[in-house]
Amino acid sequence: MNKQNIQTLKGFRDFLPADARNRQYVSDKIRETFEVYGFAPLQTPTLEYASLLLGKYGEEADKLVYTFQDRGERQVGLRYDQTVPTARVLSQYQNELPKYFRRYQIQNVFRADKPQKGRYREFTQCDCDIFGSNNILADAELLATVDAVFENLGFKNIVIEFNDRELLMNSISPFANEKVDVFSIVQSIDKLDKQSAENIIEELVDKGLTRQNAEAVLSKLEKIVLSDNLNKIVQKTLDLGVDQKTLIFNPKLARGLDYYTGLIFEVKIPELSGSSVGGGGRYDNLIEDLSGYKMPAVGIGLGFDRIVEACEELNLIPENNMGTLVMISFFEDETCQKKALEIAKELRLEKIKTELFPDVDKLGKQFKIAEQKQILFVIVVGENEIKENRFALKNMQSGEQSLLSIEEIKKRLKSFSPSLS
Repeated sequence: MNKQNIQTLKGFRDFLPADARNRQYVSDKIRETFEVYGFAPLQTPTLEYASLLLGKYGEEADKLVYTFQDRGERQVGLRYDQTVPTARVLSQYQNELPKYFRRYQIQNVFRADKPQKGRYREFTQCDCDIFGSNNILADAELLATVDAVFENLGFKNIVIEFNDRELLMNSISPFANEKVDVFSIVQSIDKLDKQSAENIIEELVDKGLTRQNAEAVLSKLEKIVLSDNLNKIVQKTLDLGVDQKTLIFNPKLARGLDYYTGLIFEVKIPELSGSSVGGGGRYDNLIEDLSGYKMPAVGIGLGFDRIVEACEELNLIPENNMGTLVMISFFEDETCQKKALEIAKELRLEKIKTELFPDVDKLGKQFKIAEQKQILFVIVVGENEIKENRFALKNMQSGEQSLLSIEEIKKRLKSFSPSLS
């Protein structure tokens, strides 16, 4: 076999057990929070009609949609994001879904992008949205949900920066002209957290603003104050239990997508240089634009990969987030094998993650395999152990070995799995 054929495709990744478990832990914690806040899971197909996907993201983004002709000679495409498929679902099932619908979706999306550090052709998107209400309580509920997600994961100091797109647009619209529309100015402002003010001024001048007006745009941002609408959202969010220091008004926050109509926000982790791990806002017209079905909405997209990395960097994934807890080894004897099977059955009934070593081999080799697989304990089943009804339990980290009854072994193992205690 050609070596090239056994390599991962460029821009795609494998996740070996340790990484896969960390991702599963984070995913489970996020799902748990979404469910507590009343959101329902939604899953859409990996493939959609290409006509549904194309023309929804702009010309440049259309080039990144994976499209091909299937065996039925249909033009299809891989899921590019979760918003457009959800718009289809809302339109297609409008008589079956409630008018007020809260959904979360954690699925992989595909983009024919140029692979680089932190950018892949397949990655996980984690979305949470409230459809069917333009009430500010929905905005507050979403902010509270986001705060709870990070609290459940163990983050202590997240910041939610927020602004109002309508407030922002109204403030800078006097500076727009025939060459530079308001949204083009917004797109430049959106880069302020990554580039200097002077760079943004030069970019606006290059687009067609006078230098005086470009400078006036940035000066105007400094003078924007909290609107009544934002004040009400903040108060309701505080009433839902979010700490006031978590919410920070940022009049320079712009969010680069053009479909936002009200509240916009980004989630940042100060311990990690304030990098953004999610963002969203209110988009009351997008679903109608995509599907023809009128549906106000507010939502967030969480950067799942970045959140996993942050959890790992800040040691928020517990050490007991392990795979198999115990491996059972036995000697070459039918009686020993039968007893090993009985013990495995008992432990599994107690939800203790148990692996039965399938082959008869030297004990040292079995221990080595347990270490390689990062299995914390090994139970040894031999003739003497069966006679005494006490079995050797070896801790592979400390090297400590004890002769214990099955009930004592269960108790010891459960102490290393808090969820079973």
